[in-house]
Amino acid sequence: MTAAQPQPVLVPIPADFPVQWEHPGDERLPWVQDRMHSPDPLTPLERSFFDIAYGGFNLAAEAYAMPVRANIRYFNTYLYMAIAPAVPPEQMEAQGKLSEEKMGAAVARLGELWQGEWLPEIQSHLAWWDAFDLRGAAAPALLDHLDETLERSHRLWEIHFRIVFPTYVAISLFDDLHRDLFGAEGAFDAYKLLQGIDNKTIESGRALWDLSRKALALPEVRQILETRAEVLPALGGTAAGRAFLDELRAYLEVYGARGDKWGLSYPSWIEDPAPVIKNLKDYITRSDRDPRAEQAQMAAQREQSISQARQRLKGYPQQVVEQYEFLLKAAHQGVVLTEDHGFWIDFNSMYRARRVFMEVGRRLAGTGAIESPDHVFCLTVDEVRQLIASGGDQRARVAQRRAELERFRTIDPPPALGMDYGPPPDNPVSRFLGKFFGGPPPAAEEPGTLKGHAGSAGKVRGRARVIRSLDEAGRLKLGDILVAETTAPPWTPLFATAGGIVTDTGGILSHCAVVAREYRIPAVVGTGAATKVIREGQLLEVDGDAGTVRIVEE
Repeated sequence: MTAAQPQPVLVPIPADFPVQWEHPGDERLPWVQDRMHSPDPLTPLERSFFDIAYGGFNLAAEAYAMPVRANIRYFNTYLYMAIAPAVPPEQMEAQGKLSEEKMGAAVARLGELWQGEWLPEIQSHLAWWDAFDLRGAAAPALLDHLDETLERSHRLWEIHFRIVFPTYVAISLFDDLHRDLFGAEGAFDAYKLLQGIDNKTIESGRALWDLSRKALALPEVRQILETRAEVLPALGGTAAGRAFLDELRAYLEVYGARGDKWGLSYPSWIEDPAPVIKNLKDYITRSDRDPRAEQAQMAAQREQSISQARQRLKGYPQQVVEQYEFLLKAAHQGVVLTEDHGFWIDFNSMYRARRVFMEVGRRLAGTGAIESPDHVFCLTVDEVRQLIASGGDQRARVAQRRAELERFRTIDPPPALGMDYGPPPDNPVSRFLGKFFGGPPPAAEEPGTLKGHAGSAGKVRGRARVIRSLDEAGRLKLGDILVAETTAPPWTPLFATAGGIVTDTGGILSHCAVVAREYRIPAVVGTGAATKVIREGQLLEVDGDAGTVRIVEE
């Protein structure tokens, strides 16, 4: 989108996906559907929260003097994002240098900023939500609480992106420098120096594994998990089961503020622990794993790789060695924050915001304004405020919007709209965004093969299980290939069951790729169309190094 880039090309609009350009100039922006975070149609209330999230993107971009801003629109209920310049073309270079200085200062202080500023503030907001009596609040107090929920969410998503930008830039810059110094012998060379470092996602998976070991030690509990479809009522029927339920509730209290995907409308594990029960059922069949030993082995391999890199650095100028060590330290901190920020903000804060709206929904359903508490998500924030303050009946409007969501759920949204400006200018931020989102997949070279991006090393064969939500995860058996549009952190425990992962979205720094490397299973990410091309039960060969998926047999 500068004078140095090629002439933009208009992206054709499919006949079944008509687009009305409601804002002047939108037709000239490069709109991309954010399938990684929002692959499904969005309810009106969720759109309000994505507005807040991307508002946080722009507040953080301003704080780091970035020369671009994010624009978001909702076309036919789907979320599209466009990154566009915030300054005239002639100012882009100077603004980029200023941004690199500000970003570099944050990269140098990642650990200090997290422990001293960001995490304490995040936890103070969570404590504020926890201290409020949702059920006991009168309507005016609940309305005030809702408004402050939105204000605090604005601030939390600004913090989210203040963390995300320097965190991923640090990891990406380390990868770039490692390649510059030692060559690109493999896609994962630099990432071997970042593996085996504990974070909240790995911690939650390990805690769930520990819970499964407790279940194995209790014959009554193990039998219930092995034989009963309705696990929770059965556990409540025995003394050992009730004791285990207490352990399960303790796990959920710490790690259960997660939904199926990113968004307000997905029930948390606390509300519906079915995904946790599914994983426990899988884990008790396994005696061949020791997560702590696996992580210790990866940490030992990491230290060996670091030692080898330092040997290779001997003879380089001191300035180069210092830069390498600086970025290695920052990348280590970044690997932790890529997951920990999501644990605290993406899920713990969103869960608390969801609780607020579910309480509103409960009250509105009680008055007949809507039919079910979760129908509140089909209202806008202003409509919710009006109903709390003065009542009304929104059932017909909700029914209409639910029908619209279901209609567009049957339509494949185009991956891009507006104008195609070609590759973005090369800079640290655009490089990390490319590694995170992955970019367009390479064209397949032969029939029966999909190309994507290298996500996690190794080659494996297994039967395809096309899983679109955690409700369908019961079909995944040990050694199967998990095929999904995207995987959010709540999907992580499935990685201990899957033999390999294939996704439609993402790049080498996507959540799926990072966690697959920690679980040491092959992954190919960003194929673009795996969930549409691959059919349930097909035998697949997944080559995580080459970024290819081959359909071996039907």
